[in-house]
Amino acid sequence: MNENKLSNRALKKKVLGFLSMDDPARGLEEIRRFQPRRIIGPLFSHFYHKEELVRWRAVTAMGAVVSEMAETGNMEAARVVMRRFMWNLNDESGGIGWGSPEAMGEVTARNERLADEYHCILTSYAWEAGNYLEHEVLQRGLLWGIGRLAHARPGLIRYAIPYLLPFINSHDPIHRGLAVHALGPLADAPTKALIKPLTDDNAEIRIFLDGRMAERTVAALAEAALRYINPARS
Repeated sequence: MNENKLSNRALKKKVLGFLSMDDPARGLEEIRRFQPRRIIGPLFSHFYHKEELVRWRAVTAMGAVVSEMAETGNMEAARVVMRRFMWNLNDESGGIGWGSPEAMGEVTARNERLADEYHCILTSYAWEAGNYLEHEVLQRGLLWGIGRLAHARPGLIRYAIPYLLPFINSHDPIHRGLAVHALGPLADAPTKALIKPLTDDNAEIRIFLDGRMAERTVAALAEAALRYINPARS
């Protein structure tokens, strides 16, 4: 594949085809064949695609590509992408930043070095004394991103439990479900006591788990969080 001969428009269309494949693993494999510097832009553009699954697969692919950049000696280039996520979430950017907190979570879940450098920034968007995101819909993506990192590296962000707890009382069931999902691998006994009332919350949400969209009740996510055995405490 000589991607250098493709125009940006053609490359964007080609990436969309890979993100839309019935076999997502094969689609991701095809995307990873491209030079990272060329594929980053098209992946960003698909964070805004009308199809929900395409957006999530773009987030997954971005995580894989940026992690691979860091692992293959292009750490500074990977940092540039991380800073772009941060810029997208900055009020001065003029945009909303759809997909950026999810992608930060995906990257940091996949790459230890980037997690060490950027976990505090990711979690700060949920901290009222930090870089708190006011946009309620954007907060959903943030909670997913923090949850993605929490399930991959719970010991790294256990300090973020107080940032997540307010969301379990949100009027938005997606907030409640994603927050309790994120808290599962982090929770100590007092936190689990606060999670327990949500086992009666039968609001249903859609959540991206294990590479696919799934329907879950908040109660089911709370029950899963209570069953979670934290390896650091077992």
